[in-house]
Amino acid sequence: MRWVALLPLVLLAGATAVPAQAVERDRAELDVLFVGAHPDDEAGSLAALGQFKVRSGVVTVTRGEGGGNAVGTEEGPELGRLREAEERRAVGKAGITDVFNLDKADFYYTVSSPLTQQAWGHEDSLGKLVRVIRQTKPKVVITMDPAPSPGNHGNHQYAARLAIEAFDKAADPKSFRDQGLRPWAVSRLFTSGLDGARTRGPNCVSAFTPDEPTDRVWGVWAGAPAYGGQTWAQVERAAQREYASQGWAGFPDVPTDPAQIGCDYFTQIASRVPYRVDNRGPLGILEGAIVPGELPLGTKLSAKPSKYAVTAGSQVRIDVTSSVRGPVTLTPPAGWTVRGDTVTVAADAKPGKARIGVRVASGGKSGFTEALVEVVPALTATQQPLPQVAQYQQWVQEVGHPELANSVAPVLTLPSGGSRDIDITIRNQSDVAREGAVSLTMPAGFEASPEQRFPSVAPGASAVVRFSVRNTDPALPTGMRGGDYRYAINIPGATAHAALELVPATTIPQAGVSPVIDGVSGAGEYPGPESDISSRWEGDDCTSVNDCSATARLSWRDDTLFALVTVTDDVLGTRLATADCKRHWRTDSVELTIDPRGRSENTSTTYKLAVLPVTAEGPPCALRDADNKQGGAPGVRVASKTTETGYVVEVAVPLSEVPGAVDPASAGLNVLVYDSDTQDRTGQTRIGWSTWGGVQGDPYRWGRAKLDGYTPPPDRPIDPPAPVLPLEALASVDSPQSLEQSIRLGLPPGAAPAARPIRIHRGFLLTSEKGTAYVFDNGQRHVLQVSPGLTKLPHGQLLLGFITTRGATAAAESR
Repeated sequence: MRWVALLPLVLLAGATAVPAQAVERDRAELDVLFVGAHPDDEAGSLAALGQFKVRSGVVTVTRGEGGGNAVGTEEGPELGRLREAEERRAVGKAGITDVFNLDKADFYYTVSSPLTQQAWGHEDSLGKLVRVIRQTKPKVVITMDPAPSPGNHGNHQYAARLAIEAFDKAADPKSFRDQGLRPWAVSRLFTSGLDGARTRGPNCVSAFTPDEPTDRVWGVWAGAPAYGGQTWAQVERAAQREYASQGWAGFPDVPTDPAQIGCDYFTQIASRVPYRVDNRGPLGILEGAIVPGELPLGTKLSAKPSKYAVTAGSQVRIDVTSSVRGPVTLTPPAGWTVRGDTVTVAADAKPGKARIGVRVASGGKSGFTEALVEVVPALTATQQPLPQVAQYQQWVQEVGHPELANSVAPVLTLPSGGSRDIDITIRNQSDVAREGAVSLTMPAGFEASPEQRFPSVAPGASAVVRFSVRNTDPALPTGMRGGDYRYAINIPGATAHAALELVPATTIPQAGVSPVIDGVSGAGEYPGPESDISSRWEGDDCTSVNDCSATARLSWRDDTLFALVTVTDDVLGTRLATADCKRHWRTDSVELTIDPRGRSENTSTTYKLAVLPVTAEGPPCALRDADNKQGGAPGVRVASKTTETGYVVEVAVPLSEVPGAVDPASAGLNVLVYDSDTQDRTGQTRIGWSTWGGVQGDPYRWGRAKLDGYTPPPDRPIDPPAPVLPLEALASVDSPQSLEQSIRLGLPPGAAPAARPIRIHRGFLLTSEKGTAYVFDNGQRHVLQVSPGLTKLPHGQLLLGFITTRGATAAAESR
């Protein structure tokens, strides 16, 4: 079925109206598509999506099965069913009816995009997203931040990377040809958010300052009128409160004073159509893609440099692709020159990104776009990246977005009072061989090995120089208390900067006697020093030491690690039932993390133990979460005591359960405390020993521990076993909400290939393929194994999802 839609006339504050235009559209066709990883990822953009007043949809890769649950005990697929319903209600407040689930698993919180890729599968996930884009034909795609910035969820990173890749792959007729769908070229691609300073009030659409001056950012003010006497900020907040399972139902009201209402921001990543930088607000985001600019809607215009990195005095060709014929004018920065399609960089150009404006004139009007280059010194020096950053930098080069490569500040961790080696890569960006020396200028409290010469480096080649650095002042702050220390890398003609993140270090002594697990520090049980674990890393500040503070003592004996954690907490959170001993961040809890070799890229090769000090039944409970084998905690002994000022937790962890032999000289370790002062299964504050945003999922930023005198058994493997990830996810064929949408749009559920036609007729399912049918009848769910031919169905009004043995899907309903 096809239908004719009239794009509504929309009056936006301070803007001209969106022109009305008659367009013949497929019933699944969209204008704007948001791509996220979980239900609620779009929640901070709904004020803008609602104001666009065009047909928008949402892709959600998972249903959030790995998240918390503040309203019940559901987990896994049943939690996914609940969260899908929350999302559909939430986005519905912004006029969105279409949510496309890719049926991947939200396995647990991680800051690792590589682990997410391992869990989801690259080709299958990318193919599903490409299929949705080709089926729905959005003109604008908005996604999340693809960079491994500290604390950025790995699922968010990877969802964004899929969206960026799909922008190109969906338009490429050679990609995923087996889908049998026509290619579709999305016009503009954005990430949500702004890195930089911002203001509030109606002027926030233009009164902002990106950290990177060349970023092209558009703001949409959330204070504009919506419906029912509300602002869009109020609509967005009402939508966010639908996510009750995530503890959002109690979000406070937004301001009513227009001067206190901010913008939703979006940063452009790519465009195939002309745009105007000074066209602010929602129309600026839609221009050229959904609403016309100077040139007719449908005009294609883009520009690309022949190389991204340029040096002072060098030349770069600008390749312009345009669907209109006319003269092209290039406008480079001041001091640069143009001849034809070639730009010469000024001899005194300073390092940094630069935009070259491109204007094409046609019929007395013109369209504008830009090409982005970066001026680099003849020699550049970079600190070795963290593993996930190295993987990200390789990815941006592979997908043709080198401008994103340096969006993560170069950092490495260093134990307090410790030392490490650092590799510095010297790259020759010029067209002649170069040699010289490199040195490090360290901040107070640090020292580095002396200046070193590097041999002649050919044009385009690189050399690696290794330095040893050491923290000479163990009293310096660590973690979020001020543990970032910048230093300079000096090379001929340039100076680069990087940073060391100082993490705490400790020595864990052998206990004189084996500790009795009773919540009390007995004589000889914990001979080492007491560690302060009161530094906040997420959530609200502690109002006082009585509100939330803690200490920890650790020891080892007989191949067992012991920990005694004393927490000061004047208000205890929800007492969860023992059967609900999971998702410990919803209430008061203690988490002990162990990275056996101190070099894990993500938590799938670590051990993470969470302890709830009390339950509804009384005794504590313990579980493993987001680690090598999430679930029960075999061999762990735990005791707890509530006190007048809080509680004490004591645990014994058999090191045989840790994934791989512990390196007694350099194990990764952290002790974290989650504080809740409410009874709604939500936490307010997180404190700990080694503290950084998202540190629970980032073992690289855990502290370092030496186990004095400990030697692991000689037959214990060093390498960890393969992780056991919880990958059970709700399938769209098993979701009545998804099935209803599939039937309405005429698309197969779950972004899967289409099965051969199926039909419900006189109480039977007619199929020509073998598979599984999920049948919903007045709230009842039936799962049937189906063979080609006729399959008897239950009586009543039926909703049915079907998946074949080859993974193709279909949906049907009885009439």
